[in-house]
Amino acid sequence: MAASAVIVPSASAAPEPPRLDDGFGLTVVSQPEWVDDDHRTFVFAVASDQVPNPTLLPGQTAGQHDIMVTLPADYDSSERYPVLYSLHGNPDLPNTEANQQMAERATEDAPLITVHPNGVRSWYSNWVNPGPVGPQNWESFHLDQLIPLIDANLSTIPTREGRAIVGHSMGGFGAFHYAEHRPELFSYVGAFSGGLDLLNQGVRAAVVGTSVMEASGTPTVAPDAIFGSPVWPLDGVWNAQSPAQHVESLRGMGVALYTGNGGDLTVNPVQAVAEKIVQDTNLVTSANLTAAGIPHTFVDYGDGSEWAEGCTGKHASLPCLQADMNHYVDLIMKRLERP
Repeated sequence: MAASAVIVPSASAAPEPPRLDDGFGLTVVSQPEWVDDDHRTFVFAVASDQVPNPTLLPGQTAGQHDIMVTLPADYDSSERYPVLYSLHGNPDLPNTEANQQMAERATEDAPLITVHPNGVRSWYSNWVNPGPVGPQNWESFHLDQLIPLIDANLSTIPTREGRAIVGHSMGGFGAFHYAEHRPELFSYVGAFSGGLDLLNQGVRAAVVGTSVMEASGTPTVAPDAIFGSPVWPLDGVWNAQSPAQHVESLRGMGVALYTGNGGDLTVNPVQAVAEKIVQDTNLVTSANLTAAGIPHTFVDYGDGSEWAEGCTGKHASLPCLQADMNHYVDLIMKRLERP
């Protein structure tokens, strides 16, 4: 998903957003500031000892991670709320107007906190060969640091029954990757056009591309930085970390997949081909879930014409993604513990 405009926090004085305490290896370097006068969404920043120097996209600050949080419309700190962790794609940022609008629209009537963490080119993994950029332990940062920090500072339901995860593109990979590694943390997992199969050569090319292209962050990193060499017989990490082939740990969890087919291949062919590739990975994942006897929701909306107005079936079509998020929030709110 291409990066959109970064949100500039609002200078509005009241009401005050929550104040956050350090902890779990995270230092709060910038306290929450509302992004606008609706006072539902705020942005804060942390420094992490697990990813002390993330690579940067324009608008980001060296050595820190911006995190965006959307609160329920009637948030009451005396109540406790379930939390949805929403992982962005690449190149994208957590704190964009598009991500804010998707979360706020989908949760307008839902008592749900939504957290958008920084992911840059992370592929939501602990990197194998980070090289000169230093430790890039994104999985440890998000699961062992950020989740407990959110639970310690906001009025959450701090259990598996009160927590779900979802992501778009690279973030869809991350959502399944995290849920499979730590099923005790999440009761529902979803992916919007997720690149779920690391055995797929198109996805391997995407991972290598996000490593070496400046458009995905600077400085660039080596092609083998994240999962090691993608070439057989040195590709053992790629195979071991591929969500599509390791669905067994999702048993008992709610699972949802959303994908288009790219629509008209002559219109925006890059986005069309990208979606066709991820559609293939979703078909593989769904087949493996079915073979394992794991119930799941699989929405393949093709060219998008019957899914949502303006949806084109392409990889970063915002109307498609908004419809995905609306549907997913409805699903998880039937399962998550509620206030």
